[in-house]
Amino acid sequence: MTGYLDAVHDALERLDDLGYERRLGGGDLANHGPMAAETIAVLGHGDHVPAWIDLYRSAAPHHEPPVPYQAIDPDDDTDWRAAMGDIGRAGDFEVLFTRHIDTHGWQDTLTTWWPRLLPGPMTGLTHGLIRTAHAVRSITATPTPSRAQLTELARGLGYWAARFIDHPGPGRLTGTLSIPHAVAALRRLDTPPQDPRHAARLLKDAHTLPGFREALERPAGGDPHRILSDMTAEFAGICVSHTDHRFPIPLVHGVTAPAAARLVLPWLPPRLHEATVAAAARLVLPWLPPRLHEATVAAVWQAQVTLLMLAGGDPAAETTAWRRARDHEPTPWPALAEAAVAHGDEHVVKFTEALMREHTLRPDPRYAYAARAAIDHIARPGHGHSAATARFGT
Repeated sequence: MTGYLDAVHDALERLDDLGYERRLGGGDLANHGPMAAETIAVLGHGDHVPAWIDLYRSAAPHHEPPVPYQAIDPDDDTDWRAAMGDIGRAGDFEVLFTRHIDTHGWQDTLTTWWPRLLPGPMTGLTHGLIRTAHAVRSITATPTPSRAQLTELARGLGYWAARFIDHPGPGRLTGTLSIPHAVAALRRLDTPPQDPRHAARLLKDAHTLPGFREALERPAGGDPHRILSDMTAEFAGICVSHTDHRFPIPLVHGVTAPAAARLVLPWLPPRLHEATVAAAARLVLPWLPPRLHEATVAAVWQAQVTLLMLAGGDPAAETTAWRRARDHEPTPWPALAEAAVAHGDEHVVKFTEALMREHTLRPDPRYAYAARAAIDHIARPGHGHSAATARFGT
């Protein structure tokens, strides 16, 4: 039986030649390989990783790895900010983060750049954040991370920076509503985008949608981990409420993004040092939040608002999700994990593992209900890849 670290190292070696994105469904979508392979290992099925990688690589062509173009100065605010959001600078960001890790260590790199990237939680449909979090989980599983594991963190951060989507005015959880009530009050698009190019434009301009800014500040603050549990449970119910012959894959990220953020919180200081905040003020970085855990939760909420506004649909069914899940005979979690790995779709794998982890922290019937629905309704690889067609693409 292949252990977790052996499976991860083997996966990173097998996937090393793939670029940050792949061509699928008429658009450029995030490379899911390292994230899903690491998740299969977490689920205890490391023996399946090589075969899964072969299946994944055959499903869609990936772009070449990025090539460095021009060095980015991490101490020059004007320089690195100008490069953010330019996928042509992905190789430059990867070199930047690799050097920072080598010089200052991976945790200092994470603490320095996580708050700078937080205003763009929707980057790569949240995959900048998620890939970074999976890399952190891998690194923290061993006292001596390998070069491949550290490189994967540099690539997660690099993708986040190079595809950065900046939504002005990130939210602060200063309202009075619980997460379920804030979701219920959220305005939806009457006609969700079906064309990936239209969806990409809306993602960049989500902050201009009616009601977007108001929605960011509706939820009440509190313990970050409690709020993350509220978010994942609510979105698990939302996912199954919008399943109609096809599973709404974009909404999966309303669960996997907050679950991924939770993986990173233990390795971030709750508050940034005063000197760091003061330096940010001199660099005119108004988004650098001193309360890092609360800011992370607020950024995840921003992503959830964006996902749900773009998904549209009738929210009426969402109000009965908990009752329907409670009355449904749940599949045991070990069987769900095995079924997800056998299914093979990267979204099914990552979604199921995130749901299982969240259920362990705070049990809720919606988690197993959503995992079963994803396994049953998302097309298996090679049988019509639903990721490119479900709602507004991924």
